[in-house]
Amino acid sequence: MLALLFFLLQVFVISLSGAMAPGPVTTAAIALGQRSRYAGLALAIGHAIIEFPLMVLIMLGMDKLLKSTATNIAIGLAGGMFLTVMGIQMLKNLYTSTEPRDKPAKTGPVLTGLILSGSNPYFLLWWATVGLTLATRATELGIWAFALFAMVHWLCDCTWLQALSWASFKGSALLGLRSQRVILLICSLALLGFGLFFIYSAGSTLIRQL
Repeated sequence: MLALLFFLLQVFVISLSGAMAPGPVTTAAIALGQRSRYAGLALAIGHAIIEFPLMVLIMLGMDKLLKSTATNIAIGLAGGMFLTVMGIQMLKNLYTSTEPRDKPAKTGPVLTGLILSGSNPYFLLWWATVGLTLATRATELGIWAFALFAMVHWLCDCTWLQALSWASFKGSALLGLRSQRVILLICSLALLGFGLFFIYSAGSTLIRQL
């Protein structure tokens, strides 16, 4: 029992630190939180649709595929293009709607969480390395330990994303239109930055392989 509790504490600390690291999903939680206080929960559900099956697949040997150069190039290019388009769309919405939160998102938060997670090469690489280590340790402790590991990890993601979207929603309710636009502008530029960085990293790797 003590071994399991100590392991779950490790999972909590490592997972929360990973969840709190700036990234596309955290940026989306802030941006979409302008429209919905529960955007973070919906993003976390989309994230889980990718993450839970991925945990099982990694234990079956998929980590080798995720570590491959070709996979990282493909995911980096696809993810970079999606983030770039999303950032541009958010910038366009800033100037085509009277109230930022009045304009519905073309992609729902659940689907956004799914796509942003599946198209992030660093998320996949984390699971092929750090995540694999934790998952392996969980299986050594038993099937229930693996289930608890998966749940604790997801709850860390869910709690942080929901906290961000809730804070964003409450903040936008108190802030004026100009302040809301500034927040969305920063989020839009951040998504553009992530997208261009993913494309640059994948492109540089591809060039080196030629």
